[in-house]
Amino acid sequence: MLDTVPVTLLTGFLGSGKTTLLRRVLRAVEFSDTAVVINELGEISIDHYLVDFVEGDVVELPSGCLCCTVREDLARTLRTLVERRDAGEIRRFRRIVIETSGLADPAPILFTLGTDPMLDQRLRLSRVVTMVDAVTAAATLDRFAEAARQAAVADTLVVSKTDLVPFGRDLATRLNALNPGAERIIGADATNPAEILFAGGGSMGPMLSPPAAAHSHGIAAFAVVLNGAVRRLDFARALGGLAQDRGYDLLRLKGLVAFSDRPDRPAVIQAAQHAIFTPQWLADWPDDDRRNRLVFIVHDISPEEILDHFAFASPSLLGPAMVPEHAVHA
Repeated sequence: MLDTVPVTLLTGFLGSGKTTLLRRVLRAVEFSDTAVVINELGEISIDHYLVDFVEGDVVELPSGCLCCTVREDLARTLRTLVERRDAGEIRRFRRIVIETSGLADPAPILFTLGTDPMLDQRLRLSRVVTMVDAVTAAATLDRFAEAARQAAVADTLVVSKTDLVPFGRDLATRLNALNPGAERIIGADATNPAEILFAGGGSMGPMLSPPAAAHSHGIAAFAVVLNGAVRRLDFARALGGLAQDRGYDLLRLKGLVAFSDRPDRPAVIQAAQHAIFTPQWLADWPDDDRRNRLVFIVHDISPEEILDHFAFASPSLLGPAMVPEHAVHA
């Protein structure tokens, strides 16, 4: 049976410190079995990245990690990487990090991972990590919708450059409003930066109960509980219908659902835009909260429209919930 490879998506606006974090992590010999894909868009320069290399080639970094770039077809690059790994043509990596362009909207990248049949079977999304620059983040979030989307879809928000500007109340409030369920880490204080990228092992990670809220650029985050028994067919119809009707605005969905035919084995559910990922079955619930719950990150989709799609399960919104402004983990 072919194994599945965990994928971390590392995003963040221009100059937020993505490559600096990667360098810190890949220095460690225990992560030499990592493949790094740098997803550059347009004509943005890749000078001064991890290594000088020719576009399209897979090269071995001094740490032993593999690195390649892609400017057009991410799916083809990832498929080729996995095929060459299986054939023994390149080192057998155990994990992949995709570093996005600073101007990239991460939702289409998540969509790519979920819609390509080969990638959906061979790769599993482990986590989305977004770098947030403490110096410029407030202005950037106001000005650029891409920056707001990068923060909104994250499992983990890493605040960088706090040596120049402290992580203050204003930025904390902005991040609370934009993504109340994300773990937050002060990058400079992280004693083991690899845990930022690779901890979680495909589990849901932090899963709070955000209230329904509207944010800048029309982005909203809210959580829904599905009450009673949930049949797979009903769920597939509901989520599939939502993805079909409003896929472009469904930035990310993640949740835990125990279906009626497997009540003791909850499934990790993920979706992005029109793509619905293959469920990942857990051995047990990760905590004492055994409610079937879904966290939606959307653009201009009302909670009522979501509830209408899942009416078969008598859905209800979670809340109210607050994330303390000091809830930052190193």
